[in-house]
Amino acid sequence: MTEKPKKKQQVYTLLVEVGRKDGDGLPKTSTGAGVLCYASGVDEAEAVRETVAILKQADLAPLDVTGYGTLEDRLAHGDEIDESERALMQRALDENAVIVAQMTPFDD
Repeated sequence: MTEKPKKKQQVYTLLVEVGRKDGDGLPKTSTGAGVLCYASGVDEAEAVRETVAILKQADLAPLDVTGYGTLEDRLAHGDEIDESERALMQRALDENAVIVAQMTPFDD
């Protein structure tokens, strides 16, 4: 019996919309936030599951996740990715982690 080759970890860019929840740390006037994350996973579904779990542990209320793919996907789409963003992606890969790169509160 031959073993299946292990899938390689990749880093996915995810934008997560979060709603309000007690203790979420968002400004009182905000209605939620957009959270930009870089998450490692063998596929995008795993990266999304891990990201949602981490955000829930941080007392946030994930509502929706939009995936923008891997670095290669984004480059093929024509996105410009600067060195600081690449460094965060590499950190997510090296640490097999979810990196929250930016949180933007939403106001009415």
